[in-house]
Amino acid sequence: MNAPKFDYAPAPESRETAAVAASQGLFIDGEFRPAASGRAFKTVSPATEEVLSEVAEAGEADVEAAVAAARAAFPAWSGLPGAERAKYLFRVARLIQERSRELAVLESLDNGKPIRESRDVDLPLVAAHFFYYAGWADKLAHAGFGTDPRPLGVAGQVIPWNFPLLMLAWKIAPALACGNTVVLKPAETTPLSALRFAEICQQAGLPAGVVNVLPGDGAAGAALVAHPGVDKVAFTGSTEVGRQIARTVAGTRKRLTLELGGKAANIVFEDAPLDQAVEGIVSGIFFNQGHVCCAGSRLLVQESVAEEVLAALKRRMATLRVGDPLDKNTDIGAINSPAQLARIRELAEAGEAEGAERWSPPCELPSTGYWFAPTVFTGVTQAHRIAREEIFGPVLSVLTFRTPEEAVAKANNTPYGLSAGVWTEKGSRILWMASRLRAGVVWSNTFNRFDPASPFGGYRESGYGREGGRHGLEAYLDV
Repeated sequence: MNAPKFDYAPAPESRETAAVAASQGLFIDGEFRPAASGRAFKTVSPATEEVLSEVAEAGEADVEAAVAAARAAFPAWSGLPGAERAKYLFRVARLIQERSRELAVLESLDNGKPIRESRDVDLPLVAAHFFYYAGWADKLAHAGFGTDPRPLGVAGQVIPWNFPLLMLAWKIAPALACGNTVVLKPAETTPLSALRFAEICQQAGLPAGVVNVLPGDGAAGAALVAHPGVDKVAFTGSTEVGRQIARTVAGTRKRLTLELGGKAANIVFEDAPLDQAVEGIVSGIFFNQGHVCCAGSRLLVQESVAEEVLAALKRRMATLRVGDPLDKNTDIGAINSPAQLARIRELAEAGEAEGAERWSPPCELPSTGYWFAPTVFTGVTQAHRIAREEIFGPVLSVLTFRTPEEAVAKANNTPYGLSAGVWTEKGSRILWMASRLRAGVVWSNTFNRFDPASPFGGYRESGYGREGGRHGLEAYLDV
C-alpha cells in the first residue's frame, strides 16, 4: 500500500518583520551618511527581481574616511580592559537574539536562502559567535599566543554574499574581542543585513569608529585591501580574487587570512548508515542552494552500494520543495544573482556535453527570479569540469570507488583543500581517512556542521588561516 502524500500549504513569513528603507547610507564613525561621490546602487530580491533598497556605494574617499575613523577609535577601544570589551560583545549578541526574526527575514529577502535556514542555522550561529568571543575578550593571555598579546590595529574585512551575516560574525567578533577596530565591505548583492548590524552597533552603544560598514563593489574592496592604514586583511570569497588580494598585500606588513573556494568530497562507504548518509548528502550540496564554499559537491560512493545510494538520493530529492524563500516549507530558495545563475548553467551544460548523465526531479520553478532545480550528475569522471571546478550551486557530481585508498586518491585530486566528509560505522577508518585527506575540515557521519569553538579553514587554493575557535584569535593578535 502506497504511503499517503502530504501537500504543504504555503506558510510565508511576514515581510513586514524586516521593513527595508527605500535608501540607505554608509556607516562611518558611528553614523550613516551618503557616499562622498553621491553614487548609489540597487539591491534586488533574487526571488522576485524587485528592488529592495537603494544603497550608497562606497568609493576611495569613503574608504579613506572609514579607515581614519577606525584608526582614531583604536587607542581607546584597544585600551579598554578585556572585560569591558566583552560587555559590548555580549550586548551585541543579545540584541542579535532579540532581533533574530527580523534579521532572518532580511537575510532571506536579500540573499534568496530559505527562511528556515536563516532562522534556524544562520542567526543562532551569528549570536553564538559573538557570545563565544565575548568570553575570550578578557582571557587572551591564556589563549596560547603569549602572555601579553596585543591587537594589530585596523582590520579590513571583505565578505561574500552566501552567508552575509554569518561571515560578518566570523570576522568582526574575534577582531573586536582582541581589541582591533573594523572596516567591513559586504558583498554588493547582499548589503542589507550588514547595515542592519550597524544599527545594532548603535543600539549597543559601541563607540563610534569601532565598526564601519562600506557597501560597494569590488573597487571598494580593492581600495580597502590596498589602504596603508589597514593592518589586517580578512577575505572570504573566490580563489581568483584571493590571489589578487595576496599579490596586493605581498611585501607589506599586513596580516592576511583567506577563506576561498572548495570542491569537497563527501565519501560514503558500504558500511555507512545509508539513510543518514543520504540526508548528509542532501544537506551537503543543497543547503543554501549549494552556495557554500565547503559544499559536498563531489559524492564518492563505494561501488557496492552506489545503486542503492543513488536510488535513495533521487527519492529524497523528489521531496525537496523549491520556491519562495520566505515560505517556511521551502527547502531550496533562489540563486543569488543572474551572474551566478549563468555560471551554474554553463557548468551544468558542460557536464552534459562531456558525457555525464544529468537528472533533476520534476520541479516547477517560479516564473520570476533566479532559479535552478536540484541536479545530480552520474557517469562523472575526474576529468570533467563539473568534478574539478567550483559550481557554487545545487549541482552534485557522483563518482564511485572500490577501496579506501582509491577514495583518498580521488578525494585529493583537486586543487582545493577546504573540507571533506566521511560516512562509515568504523571509527578507525574515519581516523585513517582524516589523516590522509588534504582538507582543513573533515566531518565524520555528518556534513556542514559548524560551531564557534571549532576552527574552520583550508589550504592550497582554499586559502590559509583559520576562523572560529581559539585559532581564530591568532589572526587578530600581534604574537
